[in-house]
Amino acid sequence: MSEFEPVSLTLKPSPTQSVAIEILPHGLTIHRVLVETDGRTHDIVIGPEEPQGHLSQKYTNTVVGRYANRVPVGTHTLERNGVKSEFSAQSNESPQVSLHGGPVGFDAVPWTLLSSENPPQLFSKAELSRLNKLSETSSSFAVFQLQSPDGDQGCPGSLTAEVCIALIGPDNALKQENVTTTENALGSIVIIYRAKLNGETKTVTPVNLTQHWGFNLEASLQDGPESLLVKNHALTIKADHVAELGSNALATGNFIPVSTVPAHDHSGKLIGSEMPNSGYDDYYLFEDKAKSSIPTRIPSVSFNEQSDFLEDLLRPANDENRGSRPEPLATLSSAKSGLKLEFDSNQHGVMFYSNAMASVTKGARKKIHGGSGITGHGDAYGPGTAVFLEFHNPIAAFLHPANKDGEDTLLTSDEVYHNYVRADIKAHAKA
Repeated sequence: MSEFEPVSLTLKPSPTQSVAIEILPHGLTIHRVLVETDGRTHDIVIGPEEPQGHLSQKYTNTVVGRYANRVPVGTHTLERNGVKSEFSAQSNESPQVSLHGGPVGFDAVPWTLLSSENPPQLFSKAELSRLNKLSETSSSFAVFQLQSPDGDQGCPGSLTAEVCIALIGPDNALKQENVTTTENALGSIVIIYRAKLNGETKTVTPVNLTQHWGFNLEASLQDGPESLLVKNHALTIKADHVAELGSNALATGNFIPVSTVPAHDHSGKLIGSEMPNSGYDDYYLFEDKAKSSIPTRIPSVSFNEQSDFLEDLLRPANDENRGSRPEPLATLSSAKSGLKLEFDSNQHGVMFYSNAMASVTKGARKKIHGGSGITGHGDAYGPGTAVFLEFHNPIAAFLHPANKDGEDTLLTSDEVYHNYVRADIKAHAKA
């Protein structure tokens, strides 16, 4: 199939409500998230009208890898659990900065859609059985694979990466019992990232995957220029520290208490209430009490065909039993559209980017968002038009000794990388 041919997953929890997502194999891009409720269809992610538009509108709803965010250019010595290697970070954002995996990261290449004839390698037999049961309900899923060769963008070791994207519907029986709710659970998007080094020679490589997806819960209302801005969205992030950034927006390894910088206290207030003039492009470290207990790495020796790390991740959207999943780590909502997103993850923080560096003269804006859909037409998305929430572990953690052999964003040949993010989509219930 073409790397720009969408793979569609669809839910229809009721005759008047539905959720659908379109995934492009190119860059594992979530091209559309269509939510139908109250007689209106919303596309809640920004982006170009045409799939090929992602070639010029980089990092718009794509996967990011092998390594999210910014790393200083140069050769870095890596060590985890006694295994050593070297990583030569290559410049792309500037001569000093390697951004989102380097010049040709995971966002810029085609991923392979797997099937029963070409099954996943990094999901167990038990997990695949659980996923296949989704087809017995209205839920659905797709698994994609990428082979990253040794030396890819300066990274050591041949790496297999697989990502499962699942659309999980509410349980109708649970929905009937919970008739007093003021919100309707429409469905959930679950993204599960796996990676493993190949070959018998032991090595260690940097891995920090995420989805660089940008949300706007009001743009489809087409209610004038204000509906394109996210300043009236309410945002909660359960974080008590924000990363200190040095020159070129590179992380210093230090964290600043949110209590000392009110603009970074996202406790449900409107985004625009204290937004800096430059917008947001910041990494938030979750409170210890809020962090997930779900592992981010699985020892290879204990990962077998009976292993199942998906049960809690695939629970119905309205199931109050979250299992090992934490309570929502971030919540984004719009009073105007009545839509809300609740996120949880096993990553230790989230990057919040308000599309601060966007320009209306570059790229295209979707027609459903009031744009022409034409690249370079002058009506693209400007600053402050999206909430990018990128769940990953701390920026360039392997550079800072305090993280050694812990959440250092390194992966050895003895481990399977296991990262997930889940977004529950809800809407105000009609009175």
